[in-house]
Amino acid sequence: MREDLIRVEHLKLYYPVKGGIITHTVRNIHAVDDVSFSIREGETLGLVGESGCGKSTIGRALVGLETPTAGKIYYQGRDLSALSQKEMREIRTQLQMVFQDPYSSLNPRKHIYEILAQPMLYHHCTTKEHVMRDVEKLLELVGLPRQVLGRYPHEFSGGQRQRIGIAKALSLNPRFIVCDEPVSALDVSIQAQILNLLKRLQKELHLTLLFVGHGLGAVNYVSDRIAVMYLGKIVELGEAREIFRHPAHPYTQALLRAVPVPDPAEKNVSKQFLAGEVGDGSRPPAGCRFHPRCPYAREVCQTQEPALEQLACETEHSSACLFAREVCQMQEPARELLLGEAGYPGVSPHAAKSGAGKGDAHV
Repeated sequence: MREDLIRVEHLKLYYPVKGGIITHTVRNIHAVDDVSFSIREGETLGLVGESGCGKSTIGRALVGLETPTAGKIYYQGRDLSALSQKEMREIRTQLQMVFQDPYSSLNPRKHIYEILAQPMLYHHCTTKEHVMRDVEKLLELVGLPRQVLGRYPHEFSGGQRQRIGIAKALSLNPRFIVCDEPVSALDVSIQAQILNLLKRLQKELHLTLLFVGHGLGAVNYVSDRIAVMYLGKIVELGEAREIFRHPAHPYTQALLRAVPVPDPAEKNVSKQFLAGEVGDGSRPPAGCRFHPRCPYAREVCQTQEPALEQLACETEHSSACLFAREVCQMQEPARELLLGEAGYPGVSPHAAKSGAGKGDAHV
């Protein structure tokens, strides 16, 4: 069993809502509300859910961009909130992030050499004598030629910019990287290339990843385990294939039904999607937060909040549903198009495995 690199205990992150004649906090938005999980060294944990459920907020908290309201974040057993400013500066280089928008995350006034070289020199990850060699090595890792160093971000396509963003995250020799929806702004064919790149880099550099995403297909393709979030809470957690084959929470089942499958036979198949909207984070529902939209909800769900509990001793599959085992038996048959080795809806198996269309990587 691999040791935990990241451990999160009862993490809460609230944002105040101001109001009144004399401005004061009238309520709080519960972006993340009492979340606990761990990420083992060398694995990829996928974090999925609808917009506004708190996925990106957790990612930002793990790399120090947000200050938790309560709870603890441990890195290699060290409580990050208890570290001094100097200690945190040393650890911060090991915790990096790849942002969703590859254009806004790159400084438009600096060319690629400056974007990559300046952080490395500032944090003493290289020297002036070796910086060019190390920058060229970074470009080689992400599949870009050295000729791009004198160009600016606006001169690249979205896929190329995301490769530069990944190179920027790698420039400080991190051990842990948060990938905050890194492919959501890209074309599907380019998404497959970036996902393959992340998988290869994780294997070659022994990285640990938190992969935040909307699409279960993309998350399943890169993740060892998957955590499903709804309205600030983790509602299901387990091995990726187990989550897909035996979803034990109604919300996970709804997400699976929403995944588009490239099969003409499914064109006229009627699907039951979720009704209603995500609840208000400043006034979350009592009891189970999903009960206003849940097709299996009962009266007890309106008052009793379910805990994230393990379903069986022999698995690590956990669900926050009072009727998880019953819900699991009502699931739809697993769709092999989502579970195959290609594993990425909308991309042919050849493209997913070989990264076809590599022209985007070359300038």
